[in-house]
Amino acid sequence: MKFVDRTSEQARLKESFQRETASFIVLYGRRRAGKSRLIRQVLTKNDVYFLADQSEAAQQRVLLAKVMASVIPGFDKVIYPDWETLLDTFNLRVKQKGRLKTTLCLDEFPYLAKSAPELPSILQKIWDDKGGLNYNLVLCGSSQQLMYGLVLDSSAPLYGRADEIMKIKPMRLAYIQEVLKCSDIEAIEEHSVWGGIPRYWALRLTEPTLATALKKHLLSSQGILYDEPMRLFLDDMRDTVHSFTILSLIAAGCHRLSEIASRLGKPATNLSAPLEKLVSLGYVEREVPFGENYKNSKRSLYKIADQFLNFYFKYVVPYRSFIEIEQANVILNRIQEHFSEYVSLHWEKLCRDAVPHLTISGVTFNPAARWWGNPAKNVSMELDVVAVSHDEKSLLVGECKWSDRILSTDELFAELERKAALLPFAKGKTIIPVLFLKQKPTRACEKVVLVPKDILAALK
Repeated sequence: MKFVDRTSEQARLKESFQRETASFIVLYGRRRAGKSRLIRQVLTKNDVYFLADQSEAAQQRVLLAKVMASVIPGFDKVIYPDWETLLDTFNLRVKQKGRLKTTLCLDEFPYLAKSAPELPSILQKIWDDKGGLNYNLVLCGSSQQLMYGLVLDSSAPLYGRADEIMKIKPMRLAYIQEVLKCSDIEAIEEHSVWGGIPRYWALRLTEPTLATALKKHLLSSQGILYDEPMRLFLDDMRDTVHSFTILSLIAAGCHRLSEIASRLGKPATNLSAPLEKLVSLGYVEREVPFGENYKNSKRSLYKIADQFLNFYFKYVVPYRSFIEIEQANVILNRIQEHFSEYVSLHWEKLCRDAVPHLTISGVTFNPAARWWGNPAKNVSMELDVVAVSHDEKSLLVGECKWSDRILSTDELFAELERKAALLPFAKGKTIIPVLFLKQKPTRACEKVVLVPKDILAALK
């Protein structure tokens, strides 16, 4: 798969490498997000990239010395008794060669630190005397928890020493269309399954259709992604079974803390920490109604934030028995029956994400959220998209529809404006109604209607 996007990350890394003094850079983020590919994209033939594994420290030094020998010929002819000797010798040899400053990247750094717990302190010592350092240092890791503990925690030896700390997030929506060469609608459907993880896109490319890719990689006990969530959780979770269970319950419709606690037979207070952990890792999101304080709201809902995990826990976990007896077609039929409904929830989220990047009727807006509540006695109501303008004079209210049916925009706008009139926080504001539709209306509409092409452009 060709390399796309990450332009700002590449520019930031290159700028750091070109500073007069040595730079210390930390990259972290979930597995398969493209960290290694990104760093290899900006390294040159004069740099050293080393992918650590879980072997003993002495073996790791031998392997690293072999890689260093590609920059310093003969470097691997010596056995280095410890990490400090290896790194000091490398620094000296780089200086002796009269090279321009090189870069040393230690990928999957937590593996190195596990086999050699003294390594972070050695790097601290080296970095505190970086005036004599002839190479940039990049530490990279997939275990967000371990990278935090080794580098970002205030008690860590390397805390406060990094010149750049970059969390590599999933890729943006628009680039899945560039990679898969698909239509606007197909891009949103594909993104609802694979999310923004480049490795999943590459696997999707191995098959001609979404259905065949799902059947091969997910809906088979031999599929490469069949046990993917457990591999992700092993990077960052002490209790992988607990996390697996929580996500299974959320996917099954338990969105309130009380509901999850009831199904687990545990006090709600016992779930605050594991849920916050899942939120911090980007696997779960906590949603509160528009206008409410995020910290204090008692109407929180928990949803799976990662699209791949959302799909997995909705369509793989409940049907494992069918997968084990090679009845993938049963699950594919189920997916096909409900796919439009499944994508519609992702469409809503994408529309909310796009709002701050849009100018609608000459107005720009703050981040959007969903709203639900009881605006009047015996009246229960929900709005898919609500956002206030930067000047706080206008209020965007939006309805999202993911349907192939021809919809009456007149009726949809009338219903939207009726709901907006009931909102307690809409008084004194200009209401800007917006429809977010899968298909363009068949006839011209004076009011704002946005379709997948508009959302893709906004989120690029």
